[in-house]
Amino acid sequence: MNKAETPKTKFGGPTRRVGWRNRLRRVIRYRLHIPMIRSPHSPEFTARGVMVGMAWAMLPLVGIQMACVFVTWVITRRFFKWDFSLPNGLAWTWVTNVFTLVPCYYVFYVTGLFLMGSQSQEGDYEKISGLIKGIVDQGMAGIVPWLKALVVDWGVPMAIGSLPWSAGLAILSYYLSLRFVRAYRERRAHKMRQAQEVRTGQTESDLGD
Repeated sequence: MNKAETPKTKFGGPTRRVGWRNRLRRVIRYRLHIPMIRSPHSPEFTARGVMVGMAWAMLPLVGIQMACVFVTWVITRRFFKWDFSLPNGLAWTWVTNVFTLVPCYYVFYVTGLFLMGSQSQEGDYEKISGLIKGIVDQGMAGIVPWLKALVVDWGVPMAIGSLPWSAGLAILSYYLSLRFVRAYRERRAHKMRQAQEVRTGQTESDLGD
């Protein structure tokens, strides 16, 4: 396609071609970053939500991670008096998204095989990629062959391999998100103090005049 054939929007301007890197950046910003910095709760409360979301995201439960976070939220609040940020928990299940799902699940599978003393078979990555692509393209219809393959072919090694990743990254994400939210709020408070000092100084100057 030459320049004269560049696609146009309905307003006459050229369409924007957004690459996968930009789409991934937008997912990170709007689904992960913004919910953390806009949370009205304490940094610890927010970080616990990130931890729970990451724990479920790192398990091979494609399509139901958000439901698992919600059930966890209900159970821990009702029976254990332990609470966390539900919006952040739901948001962080998006760590495993259409861009990261295949490599993450393959890593779980290979990790499980390693822990079980086995080796990956040739073509396993392509098979996993094809089934997950079917879920993305077909929705619920694609989940059936995925669940069948998960139970029959890869279920045990993938489940075993996901556990250390789930536990390790959940703990790591708690401390990193806690530091991030605290640092962000400190910077915001510092800027607000500086702005207040400037306004106070201007007011005093006006009164002096």
